[in-house]
Amino acid sequence: MQTQNLSNEIAISLLETPSFNLDRIHSDNLIETKDSEERVKLLLIRDLFRLNWNIEKTRNKLVISPPSYYNKKIIKKSMNVSRQQILEKNNEWIKKHIDLAKKNLAQGRDVLKSKILPRIEVCETKKQNSIFRIFRYYWSSPYSEYIGRRIRLLIRDDGIDGSPIIGIAALGSSIIHIPARDKWIGWDKETRTNNIIYTMDAYVLGALPPYNYLLGGKLVSYILASNEIREIYKKKYKDKTTIIRKRKADDLICIFTTSLYGNSSQYNRLRFENRLLYIPIGYTLGYGTLHISNETFLAMQQLLSEKGIMITNRFGDGPNWRMRVVRTASDIIEFNSDVLLRHSFKRGMYAVPLTKNFRSFLLGKTDRAIYYNLTLETLVKFWKERWLNMRKKNMDVINKILNFNPDNFRIYS
Repeated sequence: MQTQNLSNEIAISLLETPSFNLDRIHSDNLIETKDSEERVKLLLIRDLFRLNWNIEKTRNKLVISPPSYYNKKIIKKSMNVSRQQILEKNNEWIKKHIDLAKKNLAQGRDVLKSKILPRIEVCETKKQNSIFRIFRYYWSSPYSEYIGRRIRLLIRDDGIDGSPIIGIAALGSSIIHIPARDKWIGWDKETRTNNIIYTMDAYVLGALPPYNYLLGGKLVSYILASNEIREIYKKKYKDKTTIIRKRKADDLICIFTTSLYGNSSQYNRLRFENRLLYIPIGYTLGYGTLHISNETFLAMQQLLSEKGIMITNRFGDGPNWRMRVVRTASDIIEFNSDVLLRHSFKRGMYAVPLTKNFRSFLLGKTDRAIYYNLTLETLVKFWKERWLNMRKKNMDVINKILNFNPDNFRIYS
């Protein structure tokens, strides 16, 4: 994979007259201080130090500047730090629910015999959401609660008794401003504001063992392009309007998703017949908060709470709640929030148009959506013929599947 080139512009952030010992940021030990502002400073600087930001201490300030790029190793290291923090925080919940995960996974030998008959299950009950949550902790990227519109999905295999989980997926409100996406659609600010309600981001999408060995991630990707997903969306939001602009939210025109490490083996070459389902449209600018650890974010929330500042995250408030928290906290400690937020991780971005006239609709030129007619059954059949049959001829894959036993499933690596 190519490294992620950042802006060539030299960006410097200043922390005036630091009262703390710089050596403390080199340690992974807990940072303890009663001063909330100082704690946020220490944690934030430690996050950046882990990412190879240059940190120099002068007589009365720190000079902090980003590296020229993040390579895959650095990104994985940063993700793992945040993930381990979250797993540790939720350790008791995970231990309590790990058996629930094991009971919802398939034996490898059963999967090889299964006709694989996917069924989409919307998470509505406490149990369904617990199943989604426990499996989301399995991902290498850190778990986070998505703000705004949200639909969680379990994909089950009715070809096996008990209908074990094939994979999980989740849709959430689209990030407000992503230049690559906006340029691809043709949005200016006003048009985007008026029509972004008709898009969603797939922020979780993947397969669990042993289906992952059979390219189950591609299967889940196909399923998101189905008529059934649109119907689930319409049913949930048919009577809902956003808080800010009072817009109806029941037409889903296009889905967007990203790949943390650039090009995605899961989305690449994902076609239905002669049409590319997941269209690569460029890269995010690396503007975001993914490089900020959960420990730091919680400290920022605590700081804002002590200052009497409340940043809401209700339906319709927009998906940028986390960025608003980081920006506000950074401004309080006089850290250049533009520099901080602009130097997160770039991601490869993909579009999944659900209509033939998606661009005209999203540009406000028509209010009539001409949907592709892709049933779940049709897409699953295509996935089997294009990907599954070939995969089941690979002896290494077969052995991995046969060796999988749900009793050995672990969240912790």
